[in-house]
Amino acid sequence: MKCVVIGAGGHGRVVLDILIRAGQHDPVGFLDSDPRLLGRRVDGRRILGDLDDLSRLVAEHGIAGAVVAIGNNGVRREFAERIEALGMVLINAIHPSANIAPSAILGRNVVVAAGALVCAHCAIGDSVILNTGCIIDHETMIGTASHICPGARLAGRVTVESGAFVGIGATIIQNIRVGCEATIGAGAVVINDVDALDTVVGVPARPAAKAAPAISTASVSERPLTASQALAPVPGPLPDGRATDRGPALHVDCPDAPAPDTVLASS
Repeated sequence: MKCVVIGAGGHGRVVLDILIRAGQHDPVGFLDSDPRLLGRRVDGRRILGDLDDLSRLVAEHGIAGAVVAIGNNGVRREFAERIEALGMVLINAIHPSANIAPSAILGRNVVVAAGALVCAHCAIGDSVILNTGCIIDHETMIGTASHICPGARLAGRVTVESGAFVGIGATIIQNIRVGCEATIGAGAVVINDVDALDTVVGVPARPAAKAAPAISTASVSERPLTASQALAPVPGPLPDGRATDRGPALHVDCPDAPAPDTVLASS
């Protein structure tokens, strides 16, 4: 299937590499909102325009699918919804070295990077990034538009709600719930539930406001997000079997979101 990569930054380069290595889809180019990049090439693929040009490009290039390669959780989710509204297929980018259990369920617009491990009966929501070398152990549920950073380790039966960010090298023990749009700092060890919107850092992890001054949180947030970017249905029963690129969307969201357009966090 001919497809485009939305976003020509660093993560876009990673996603292009995954698509090329996987060989399932044919990435014809990028879309990016920076007009200065129009016509340039990134790793051999041209930047064809921005998201507003997608309808025209579908006709010109025979594009049928897209994957959103943007690190910001809220923007990634919003762009995915816009692409679906155009009737296009949201494809997954799964590196051939990733190890995904046959019983795991994947939504759409999911990126699984090199060396990632997804164990038995996990459920991965739409627009999730499982970054390089992360471990998602058995029966863990990752909510829509979350980002699990490189080297993060999640034990069994962890729930990560919609829009959460789990920093590089973080560890979350079994049966923990990470709330909607929470942030887990790099290298943190989470042994208690994390409330929605909270930022926790350190070993053991604790709210950033209570952490020692020597611990920096500068690298663990990629906000702001708004509540309008985080839908709020309560998680429900999961479909049987793995979702395909054209399969039903898998929404794993958090309840009780604040009023729309309320700023939830800032960088």
